[in-house]
Amino acid sequence: MIFDAHSDTWSHIAHIRETTVMNDSVFRKYHYDNFVQGKISGSIFVIWIDKKYLDRPRERTLEIMKYIKEDVMHCEDVLSIVKNYDEMIKAQNEGKIYVFIGLEGLDSIKCDIDLIDEYYAFGARHASLTWNERNCLATGAKPDTTYGSIAKSNPKDGLTDIGRKAVQRIFDKNMILDVSHLNDQSFLDVADIAGRANKPIIASHSNSRTLCDVARNLPDDHLKIIKNLNGVVGINIHKYFIDTETEKQNPDRVIDHIKHMTDLIGIDHIGIGFDYEDYLSPPDNDSVEGFENASKSGIIIEKMMYSGFTNEEAEKIAYKNFHRIIKEILI
Repeated sequence: MIFDAHSDTWSHIAHIRETTVMNDSVFRKYHYDNFVQGKISGSIFVIWIDKKYLDRPRERTLEIMKYIKEDVMHCEDVLSIVKNYDEMIKAQNEGKIYVFIGLEGLDSIKCDIDLIDEYYAFGARHASLTWNERNCLATGAKPDTTYGSIAKSNPKDGLTDIGRKAVQRIFDKNMILDVSHLNDQSFLDVADIAGRANKPIIASHSNSRTLCDVARNLPDDHLKIIKNLNGVVGINIHKYFIDTETEKQNPDRVIDHIKHMTDLIGIDHIGIGFDYEDYLSPPDNDSVEGFENASKSGIIIEKMMYSGFTNEEAEKIAYKNFHRIIKEILI
């Protein structure tokens, strides 16, 4: 059993539903069998705004929400949108894939944090403040990307005053706050608020910057902060976050990241956030060879066991650690 803390499946569903006449579920047709084969029992499916919708992120979010409702209506026998731990367990017992709705970046709210309440009412129980951009709330890992409300920034830029209020609103709503994609200063600002509020945070799909020195990965001191906040970091299989050298972009190097982080912060703080791009055609699919789609997910368990992890340790990384976060936060 695997919990995938980061999936872009909503993006694929939205693309298919807006370009094809569908009287069935995109999830059922394109994804369900892969989830079953890969032993993925549940996931966070994020609403993400593709670059071509930069000029209207709010409108695009509402469109994706519409496509979510349409698709789920056609696959309720195999998929369940859940909002808390008890609903998750119920869906598991019914043999359904359980899905939490997430928000990958909040550029769609601009500076109106009351829209977080609207997304919560729709069912969102997870949020990150940015994708890679700098916006009204915070600065992302690649802030010079022309994306979002504000394009240029300084690496020292962190949370804005409105961003601090957004973090507090997310905590007040008992939503999971995700720090993947933040720049270093924004991460530290979020961690400071989380520490004072005694709230755990997650990095749903980030690797070790020590092993792969890119801005999207986390330095050791940030990993330790997540541990101290009793949070969890999800391992990512995006090849450019695994190693900067092409010949090392392989599943064994993924295990190296797991080992490094386990040695550094302990087995209780590591999970999985695959970040599959299987809905994209080559060469746009940047998943490492060996993890091309969700059907291959079980390989990570096999490789952990082969590398010396016990069954209990592998289960903690596969799903138990994120389940703990869900049980603690989503009440």
